[in-house]
Amino acid sequence: MAAKTGTKLISNNKKAYHDYFIEETYECGIELFGTEVKSLRQGHCSLNEAFVRIQNEEAFVNGMHISPYEKGNIFNKDPLRVKKLLMHKKEIRRLVGKVTEKGFTLIPLQVYFKGGRVKVEIALAKGKKLYDKRDSIAKKDADREMERSFRERNR
Repeated sequence: MAAKTGTKLISNNKKAYHDYFIEETYECGIELFGTEVKSLRQGHCSLNEAFVRIQNEEAFVNGMHISPYEKGNIFNKDPLRVKKLLMHKKEIRRLVGKVTEKGFTLIPLQVYFKGGRVKVEIALAKGKKLYDKRDSIAKKDADREMERSFRERNR
């Protein structure tokens, strides 16, 4: 990400755009401990199997892997521990209503620093079927081929 906006990308969930239709996105904070933040500054984070679950009007991210800080000590936390997301109650209640609809889920899209704080972008998403994935791939290939031929013609 650009330095002008004050954000620095840590991790991105590229597979989410392939597996889901993204309906809405939300930015929220995350509750972390000191050694986890130091590990994130080094870029050690994975969102591959992560998902968001809402329990007791609180949002939690499960499956987000933050590698233990290599210079840490006994204060290092479990890499796969459940981490609390910091959101307004109103937003959480709205998401609960949407998730109860058929086919919707919450997934983290990216983790980044914004103004020195760690932020997580989560998305309300609907799963793609296999034929939807094939259509997306075919459309990308067609666009790429069209762009390539356009560049060759304008030389």
